[in-house]
Amino acid sequence: MQPAIRVRGVSKVYSEGSMRVSALEEIDLDVCSGEVLLLMGPSGSGKTTLLSIMGCILRPTSGSVRVAGIETTTMSQRDLPAVRLQHIGFVFQAFNLFPTLTVSENVEVALDLKGIRGQRARRQARELLAEVGLSEKVNTLPADLSGGQKQRVALARALAGDPEVLLADEPTAALDSHTGRTVMQLMCDLAHQRDRAVAIVTHDNRILDMGDRIVRIEDGRIVATQNVQGLLSQCSSQTSNTHSESADAAYTGAV
Repeated sequence: MQPAIRVRGVSKVYSEGSMRVSALEEIDLDVCSGEVLLLMGPSGSGKTTLLSIMGCILRPTSGSVRVAGIETTTMSQRDLPAVRLQHIGFVFQAFNLFPTLTVSENVEVALDLKGIRGQRARRQARELLAEVGLSEKVNTLPADLSGGQKQRVALARALAGDPEVLLADEPTAALDSHTGRTVMQLMCDLAHQRDRAVAIVTHDNRILDMGDRIVRIEDGRIVATQNVQGLLSQCSSQTSNTHSESADAAYTGAV
């Protein structure tokens, strides 16, 4: 897998009066095409700061960030929106839908920003909404949608223009378990079936088994990286050993 995002030596320092607060310190990280990466850690650890830097919303104090092969840290502030528009889709916990626009129109707004308008935009919006299972809601207003449906609209909007990278900040936090896993599955399908890079900031333990890799951040540093399948195998082995020990103990007691 090729890295769609490559972060090298990234630090972020905020100045508060005479104080300097370090949000990130010397971060090295790749997010590969075809991968679902979960960024985890306590509140204030730097997860969202890192996601914002990868998404060209924030600039790092130092270091290098490449998105779709483009070195973004040397670009002017004026040129960064074009990188976001062409290469990155965003999904947030707050759905950020326009309340007076229909579901289809909310997606068409994103397409319009990419120069896709008129009948072509309407057709593509409906295709994207069909991908997330909302074909019957194209003319519905956001107020008449459930939380899960709103998040799926936000996901369809993020996919407008077929970006190489999808960045999501707590996309399942406000959803029930079933709906959260449904939304998560859509993002996994995007990564695995369309070879896109997906990075998700989450505290949601209910979806951890659905990612490919977990990166844990504490105090602005990466402290652990785990392959999810390896972790699941380890947990399964530990569970089997526990069951075996319990069975042996029960057998010994019975004898």
